[in-house]
Amino acid sequence: QVELVESGGGLARAGESLRLSCAASEVIAGIHQMAWYFQAPGGDRELVASISGGGTTNYRDSVKGRFTISGDTAKSTVSLQMDNLKVEDTAIYYCSICSWKYGRQYWGEGTLVTVSP
Repeated sequence: QVELVESGGGLARAGESLRLSCAASEVIAGIHQMAWYFQAPGGDRELVASISGGGTTNYRDSVKGRFTISGDTAKSTVSLQMDNLKVEDTAIYYCSICSWKYGRQYWGEGTLVTVSP
């Protein structure tokens, strides 16, 4: 059973930076997308950023220019560099890896990011 383990969450002040990392417990074959989602209190899980197996990135408008996603399909790892954090970035962040070979989306358990004014 493959597990995704996230690290790097925590407390930051507005304007500071955090880096989230996610690693699979074993290499996942056939990765076509890696992504980060967030879920704010009382909200739905929403896409923050994604990166395709070919390296194409996509960001939600609210984080463009502040967050940077990177990934290594050979190692099954994905990271999210979060700069100039805002209070509204406060949420639980989940990493996700999609495999075309196994036809499934793997999820991490989530890491809490709290941004104070």
